[in-house]
Amino acid sequence: MRINLTILSPFLFLLFLSISQNIFAQNATIRGKITDALNGEALLGATVKSGTTGAIADGEGVFSLSLAPGSHEISVLYTGYTAKTLTVRLAAGETLELEIKLDNSDNLLQTATVTSGKFEKPLGEVTVSMDVIKPRLIENTNSTSVDEVLVKIPGVTILDGQASIRGGAGFSYGAGTRVLILVDDVPALQPDAGLPNWDDFPVENISQVEVLKGAASALYGSSAMNGIINIRTGYAKDKPETEFAVFGKTWGNPRDEGKKWWGTDSSGITQPVETGFSFAHRQKFNRLDFVLGTYGLFRDSYNRDSYSRYARVTPNLRFRVNDRLSLGLNTNFNFGRSGSFFIWGNDSTLAHQAGQGSASFTRGRLRFNIDPSLQYFDKSGNRHKILSRYFYIHNNNSGNQSNDSRLYYGEYQFQRNMERIGLVTTMGLVGMYNTVDAELYSNADYQARNLAAYIQADYKVFNRLNLSAGLRYEQNVLHGPDSIRLGNELLGVIPHGVTKEAKPVLRFGASYQIAQATYFRASWGQGYRYPTIAEKYISTDFGVGNNVVPNPALVSETGWTAELGIKQGFKLGAWQGYFDLTGFVSEYQNMMEFVLDTVLFSFSGTTARFRSENTADTRITGFEVSLVGQGKLGPGTLSLLTGFTSTNPSYKVFNDSLRVVYGSSDSNNVLKYRYRNTFKFDAEYSVGRFSLGTSVQYNSFMQAIDELFEGYVRYKGVLLPDVFAPKEFLAVRNFRKTHKGYTIVDLRASFKLNKSIKISALCGNLLNEEYSVRPALLEAPRNYTLRLDWKI
Repeated sequence: MRINLTILSPFLFLLFLSISQNIFAQNATIRGKITDALNGEALLGATVKSGTTGAIADGEGVFSLSLAPGSHEISVLYTGYTAKTLTVRLAAGETLELEIKLDNSDNLLQTATVTSGKFEKPLGEVTVSMDVIKPRLIENTNSTSVDEVLVKIPGVTILDGQASIRGGAGFSYGAGTRVLILVDDVPALQPDAGLPNWDDFPVENISQVEVLKGAASALYGSSAMNGIINIRTGYAKDKPETEFAVFGKTWGNPRDEGKKWWGTDSSGITQPVETGFSFAHRQKFNRLDFVLGTYGLFRDSYNRDSYSRYARVTPNLRFRVNDRLSLGLNTNFNFGRSGSFFIWGNDSTLAHQAGQGSASFTRGRLRFNIDPSLQYFDKSGNRHKILSRYFYIHNNNSGNQSNDSRLYYGEYQFQRNMERIGLVTTMGLVGMYNTVDAELYSNADYQARNLAAYIQADYKVFNRLNLSAGLRYEQNVLHGPDSIRLGNELLGVIPHGVTKEAKPVLRFGASYQIAQATYFRASWGQGYRYPTIAEKYISTDFGVGNNVVPNPALVSETGWTAELGIKQGFKLGAWQGYFDLTGFVSEYQNMMEFVLDTVLFSFSGTTARFRSENTADTRITGFEVSLVGQGKLGPGTLSLLTGFTSTNPSYKVFNDSLRVVYGSSDSNNVLKYRYRNTFKFDAEYSVGRFSLGTSVQYNSFMQAIDELFEGYVRYKGVLLPDVFAPKEFLAVRNFRKTHKGYTIVDLRASFKLNKSIKISALCGNLLNEEYSVRPALLEAPRNYTLRLDWKI
């Protein structure tokens, strides 16, 4: 029997349509919005899951999930928030509307971070060492710049404005850094010198600061070989926020009152003072997010001829075009003038005054950056992100040290989050172009170009094991003069004035959750750093007739860092936190350090020439233990951040001739300008409206420095009598004989007059310790600060 399909085809079509409609009619839909329970802020990227089916909330916190009829258990997850589980019963064809509010997690191990992988990840799951600073600590300590609060983090040292993590860097005379500074994931180092301008970073509008310890060049490139400091700025929330603060500070007399100069000379300064204000306003206007920050500072320092007057304005905008697309424009304008000196007059009556020719002044400066950005989620949930920056710097400096530089930065980033299998893949392309024209660099023009591509995969297995691997390929090209001279002396010839190189960089990491609050981690990452224009071509003097000269033969440094660590969470009643123990080792090849190049003699005295050189290979080993906690304890709440770091920074191969070549003051195998042991402690206890806090910083004796700074002068390897040494340097030797490390204690107290107004009093260097962070520059005596905060 044959069936006529032509006749049956309409019936088959109707049957198929009926079955299809029946199948789809059986599905139900859950729609809803996920927000912060405290402030109603939409939680972009929150995850909703039921079994293997899931959805991700868009820019408005909205999600949609299609499920079969019946009973379902719905899990709602967002990094840094307490997970919520709901049970729902759905009928065929039903659409269920939900309003889901998530609470901030009290568990510090669940603190949301982004720096390790360019996406939000709980602190406990990060595969490298990381610390997080919240704005409360910046406010409570009246930190006028970010570096003042960074020194409270275990393992972090700020040496004359340059950051070092776990002994990874020494003192480089204001040029080059192995710690990359980011602001909202965009590099923020000065184009020519590769150093941070701490006054640029908006302490008035910070959501948190993330400090990643160890090599991170695979994801972030050159300058990240010792770590990253990522400053994340605040954003507008559903409820408008306005914050205003005003403060005043004064310094008391030094422990040795013979060192006091103010009120007794012709400077006209009767008392060193500092005053300032900060303001921040954050508000949403429909789809437009608006943030405005301003900051002003007036300072006449305890060091004579050291002063600062500047103002900063930081307007930020974000416009949500629709649920998938948002546009951003962050800006920062900083203008002012300042003065400082490099070397003291001596270690007694002139300790807070400049040595001969050591003072310098910025008669006027303008720095600004404009950062357009774009973020787009396609229909498959992939994130496309464009970050860019135009950074302009003009410094009108004394002593032929003026400079102009421009930076152009662009990054395209693609991220795919495969939630079902726990894999996040991030890849991107980066381009950076610098132009520099400066008296500092022999009045020549320089152009530097950086091109890079990177990829990183983060894979979560069995909901306990986190694996991370990354690869970056980077090319650097520098255009400059084809010959470098110092007076009539030819220092080097560069064919066509072009240097070029390219390198791949790798990293691997793993974190395993052993128990509910126990995380074990291991990581290994390569580092790479290309010389800055300043390190390679700078030509200037820093007082007492001493000069820093160019080194056109300088090449890049490479290295790696490995670590093993464990984080153990704990809870004592309502007080909770975590304990962290880390062992680490770092190695550097062709490490760049400023060293004594030549000693010159004339009728006017002895002068020295320093320059950046590739020294011998180095190794730094050590361990770090830290404790972080917060929450209710007894009648009040206690916040605690403390830790101890011990390092052994050394040359891999060392002998006395090497020590002489690199001018170390110590005959032992130890790298210059490192503290072997450091201890940090900061705690604040609040009861009702009253809070009392204290911080302690201990740095052991800086064992090795440039021997010239201790007054030891060599000529062709032969140690000369003290008569050839400048008195300013001999004073360093005298000071170091009696000052073997130091401990600084600060005390603070605050009282809330009402919900909006708080008044704080602070005493810095409570014990009036006399100390020097780096040679020939004495730090602040006891000081007093009064601050008023008003929040609307």
